Amino acid sequence: MIPIKYHLDNVFEVNGEAFSSLEKLLALPFEESGEVFEFSDCVCRKFCGNGILLRGIVEFSSFCKNNCYYCGLNAGNKKLHRYRLTEKEILDAVKKVSETGIKTVVLQSGEDENFDWDKLSFVISEIKRSFDMQITLSCGEQEAKLYEKWKKAGADRYLLKIETSNKELYQKLHPGQSFDNRLECLRVLKKLGYQAGSGVIIGLKGQTLKDIANDIIFFSKEEFDMIGINPFIAHSESMLKDNSNGDPYLTIKAVALTRIITKNTHLPATTALGSIRKDKDLRILALKSGANVIMPNFTPYEHRKEYEIYPDKRCLSEGENIMDYLRSMAAEAGKVLDFSRGDTLKAMVNG
Repeated sequence: MIPIKYHLDNVFEVNGEAFSSLEKLLALPFEESGEVFEFSDCVCRKFCGNGILLRGIVEFSSFCKNNCYYCGLNAGNKKLHRYRLTEKEILDAVKKVSETGIKTVVLQSGEDENFDWDKLSFVISEIKRSFDMQITLSCGEQEAKLYEKWKKAGADRYLLKIETSNKELYQKLHPGQSFDNRLECLRVLKKLGYQAGSGVIIGLKGQTLKDIANDIIFFSKEEFDMIGINPFIAHSESMLKDNSNGDPYLTIKAVALTRIITKNTHLPATTALGSIRKDKDLRILALKSGANVIMPNFTPYEHRKEYEIYPDKRCLSEGENIMDYLRSMAAEAGKVLDFSRGDTLKAMVNG
């Protein structure tokens, strides 16, 4: 077995040795990686505490102009019933988030070129006025002036996943889009004072362990406040429909190593990790391995199945008691639910 502590001590150096160490750790069989997960859990508890931060997600539009190969919301999917929530519907959903005691809402959509983004500015200001919640936006690539307008309205955070830091692979999977533009958007968001988040997908066609190692080094260099790491789950109406799903255990290992490298970045146990196996919610294992955030879904029930980035997502049924389930998850992971605002823990707080 690789002497884990030795390699993890040296992995902070951004050079050839660091890359080699990360790749070797990523290649380790899951059953031989216990020391990695123990170390990542210790790092998490030291820098982030023993709490699981909660962010309630509201998916307000399933329209998207893009044709990303891995995504069920791609513009070419003609079988998907699209929807846009009204301002009232969004605010009603946010009210339900607030009633649980959760203090952060995530407003997410596809890149909907026909959405009235001025309405979103109104919604942001109304959330601040009525609920005094932290607001994370995840609405894709937009003009800097729109990002600025949302920030002035009261938005606090922005999530824009890079999906892969390999520029060539990014271009293959994102027809008509620009890797450089996505990077520029992330940097604009930071300059505007957003707490910025990004992330990747594990198991994309053409991705290697070296790519994943480079992703982790990319996270370290960019000093993101939040990072989401998902396993790829094939959608029948996407270009990668015939691809095998990503390895969820490799995904959890990537989460663990990202925790070790970035120390105090907020890392969610993603819904995709909870959905990839029907018999087991792997978010619990992620929470034991360095993740410290859960994002329960508060999209109106009648629309949850219509926001289908990937199939068979958890939390689609009406009547589920989300909070009871989250408490049981926290107990199983040996942690507690944290209802604080959950701002960035980085030394230099953006804005």
